[in-house]
Amino acid sequence: MLSAVTSAALGADKKYDPGASDTEIKLGQTVPHSGPGSLYGVLGRVGEAYFQMLNEKGGINGRKVKFLTLDDAYSAPKAVEATRRLVEQEEVLALYGSLGTAPQTAVHKYLNSKGVPQLLLNTGASKWNDPKNFKWTMAGLPLYPTEARILAKHVVSVKPNAKVGILYQNDDFGRDFLAPFKDELAKAGGTAKVIAEVTYDLTDPTIDSQLINLAKSGADVFYNITTGKATSQSIRKVAELGWKPLHLLSAGSTGRSILNAAGIENAKGIVAIRYAKEVGTPQFEKDPEVMAFEELRKKYLPNVDPDNTIAYAGYGQAVTMAEILRRCGDNLTRENVLKQAQTLAGFHSPYMLDGITYSYTPDNYTPMKTLYISIFNGKDWDISEKPMTE
Repeated sequence: MLSAVTSAALGADKKYDPGASDTEIKLGQTVPHSGPGSLYGVLGRVGEAYFQMLNEKGGINGRKVKFLTLDDAYSAPKAVEATRRLVEQEEVLALYGSLGTAPQTAVHKYLNSKGVPQLLLNTGASKWNDPKNFKWTMAGLPLYPTEARILAKHVVSVKPNAKVGILYQNDDFGRDFLAPFKDELAKAGGTAKVIAEVTYDLTDPTIDSQLINLAKSGADVFYNITTGKATSQSIRKVAELGWKPLHLLSAGSTGRSILNAAGIENAKGIVAIRYAKEVGTPQFEKDPEVMAFEELRKKYLPNVDPDNTIAYAGYGQAVTMAEILRRCGDNLTRENVLKQAQTLAGFHSPYMLDGITYSYTPDNYTPMKTLYISIFNGKDWDISEKPMTE
């Protein structure tokens, strides 16, 4: 009789929302599996592999994870269509690891109106830190303002009398990096100051004229807030002009393909923040967390290159999402999934460098406040001994 009462009480403790049951947890995601951003589709394939591995080991708290990664082709309308399908037809418990500021902005209000967690987004736009108005949405990358403030602190520490020239993308991305950097310089109260600012549009064929003007301005620090092709062009042009400023770059623009297109020798000395380990490099080949990813890759994703840093980022986020679900126990409501994500402060993802952890709190969704400064030595990134906090 007592055991029957106990089991009834245990059963009563279980709480489920759509997407969760005694046997299954359903998760969703939209990323570009096709189109110009298709290299990011590996985020989804790694998620599938990781949850398959977990399921083969018994799942999370005895439940198997069903993970659905849909193609949005990096298109806002397709992201809306795919997200609605995940919520209304597939009835997922939560979404995690979806990619891109524009596609995720298109579903931002919808997911918040439905009370569906939109977690660990692959974008660092400042708009995701708005728990008061959009409590269901949380970024998974360092926010651009965090990065900007740490770069400004670095400038003040190494060049207290810096004369800064800035090139920035004329959109929300550019402004997210611009204002916090200038605020931090002003707060430092020293003589470091911005002496020249120029913009470019994504449609501009070249940015030569902007760089010529900055080089002539007398700036000895170049804060380069560009992306993709414009980043490669700017690195190459700075070298052609014989201009030798302290060159700051946003972390999202430090990929090998960008540096190679600029001429790797021209990138020597560039400063950027770092928070992630880089797979496929000698520096991390014996790292236990990198080795665990390598085991997964060999077994489930042999066609993915061992130095695919995007794949490793996807692995780190899948591990983090699994931890959030593990902490939920048998209370698998959307509210509790959000609560566990909001209180993840102190958790270290395997993707992160040692010394970095998540910093989320219920009233501040900044994913991480501590980052490392790194300098490109012509072959690799030399990472500072100690991290800096914004």
